[in-house]
Amino acid sequence: MNRDFISISKDGTQRRLAHDMLRQQGIVRLSEFLRGGITAAAIGRMCRGGEIVRLARGLYQLPDAELDANHSLAEAAKRMPRGVVCLVSALAFHELTDQLPPAVWMAVGTKDWGSNGGMPAVRIVRFTNAFLSNDVITERIEGVPVKIFGVAKTIADCFRHRRTVGQSVALEGLQEALRQRKATPAEIARHAARGRVSGVVRPYLEALTANG
Repeated sequence: MNRDFISISKDGTQRRLAHDMLRQQGIVRLSEFLRGGITAAAIGRMCRGGEIVRLARGLYQLPDAELDANHSLAEAAKRMPRGVVCLVSALAFHELTDQLPPAVWMAVGTKDWGSNGGMPAVRIVRFTNAFLSNDVITERIEGVPVKIFGVAKTIADCFRHRRTVGQSVALEGLQEALRQRKATPAEIARHAARGRVSGVVRPYLEALTANG
């Protein structure tokens, strides 16, 4: 059999596989392509031909993919699959703040790998395993499973890290969660107790719920 034909056939198979992976997963890492039997050379040719788009180092997407408003969270989740979207980024996802964080806030374990470099910019926060595994929800954004802390846990975390995110941001999140009824006072109080910030959160909770 002609070697050129074998090469073209192999390249076509890899291209089909790559397209299938991108349609199913939304964003794919180079390491995932390689595990799927698709070479870096094939991915390079597809990028040069405009068939796929390189979002960042080692991250790829179809050029006609519909971008979600939370696209940066999907990219960050692909870069750091063990991370959980937290603090200001989680508040923004839950629509509890007007803040537009310039970087995606990601919680990782105390010994997990984490890099602040690359795009989208990521801001790493170290959580112990107990805090990292509690009240985690998974949302699919552009086909990517993204782990995000729930509303009540996010508010408690913002008060735990109030010196980093700002007390006003934590308070805004608390007010909006109660106003929009996205968390109950009891849920927030429970997570505040777990985070050892009950003494900080309780006066605000009492004041905000005194008339209702």
